[in-house]
Amino acid sequence: MEKPKTLVAMSGGVDSSVAAALLLEQGHDIIGVTLKTFCYSEFPGGPKSCCGLEGVMDAKMVSNKLGIQHMVYDVTKTFEKEVIDDFIKEYSAGRTPNPCVRCNATVKIPDLLKRAKTLGCTFVATGHYARIKKLDENFLMYRGIDRDKDQSYFLWEIPKFVLPNLLFPLGNLTKSEVRAHARRFGLDNAEKPESQEVCFIPQKNYFDFLQTCLPKNHSGFSSGALLTVDRKVIGTHKGFLRYTVGQRKGLGGGHGKKLYVIKIEPLTREVTVGEEKDLYFNKIEVAQTNVLVPSFPFGEIIGVQIRHRFQPVLARLERCDLDRWLITFETPAKAATPGQSAAVFLENLLLGGGKIESAS
Repeated sequence: MEKPKTLVAMSGGVDSSVAAALLLEQGHDIIGVTLKTFCYSEFPGGPKSCCGLEGVMDAKMVSNKLGIQHMVYDVTKTFEKEVIDDFIKEYSAGRTPNPCVRCNATVKIPDLLKRAKTLGCTFVATGHYARIKKLDENFLMYRGIDRDKDQSYFLWEIPKFVLPNLLFPLGNLTKSEVRAHARRFGLDNAEKPESQEVCFIPQKNYFDFLQTCLPKNHSGFSSGALLTVDRKVIGTHKGFLRYTVGQRKGLGGGHGKKLYVIKIEPLTREVTVGEEKDLYFNKIEVAQTNVLVPSFPFGEIIGVQIRHRFQPVLARLERCDLDRWLITFETPAKAATPGQSAAVFLENLLLGGGKIESAS
């Protein structure tokens, strides 16, 4: 029987390396691919970055160890347009983007699928902790077994049509099991630390990054009023680009209570702050929605996850427009942040999601 030919995305980390090794062990004909996503002279990435030069070299080293072909493709122009430019635009509008969600949906998965076809590969595989199952004639996405590592939240926006050709070899494994496999395969990156940062902002200093990309006279760098939820001015801030909804640091002291960012108004440069209780919202509106299942359960109780590490909150959805939903929570949800993702689940099944536009 002919071996299935599979293109494996290899970042140089332990997860994608083990994904390639497991598929090779299972009889797949493997080609490893690393996507060069940004210009290293402009956005150098950190030592742990999955997309920096170190990652490319580690991916090549693992490929040599496994005896598989390895390629590097330059997708910097697409990445800059779809991810970096979007990141800058969203922050400038007072929203907090999720670049990993956008990268998976507009750069990595589509590009890998295109490369796979030209190389004669049937499947594309990644090291994501998620699962794909076939039910009748439908391919569905589920959470990874390891809930601490589950990455399905970051995959809600990928096109539905790619699911039949997408493999997640780590979906049924825990992180400790993945590292054990890496040691079994003799991979040098078995103990490599994880990359938790945005790849093109290694030190997580978003404000410094934005200062290098935006004009010096951008309004987001100018001071503005710091308001309470009842519109009382209690001070000034040093630029709304320094803040995101739910943030507590950087608000100064002397207020007599713990304050959090509740709302950002870029047109007036106002930043509204309040107590923790003011962070809870009953409804959110999401746009740019994507559905990954044959039929969506509008009106039924489902789970909505509004941050990667957050637990889903029970809610009902109604369609407002072709790609816009109104989500009403059964109990108020905390820190619903414009620009972030709302991933929708029915237990462990990922139904789809959308980008948070507003909260009320």
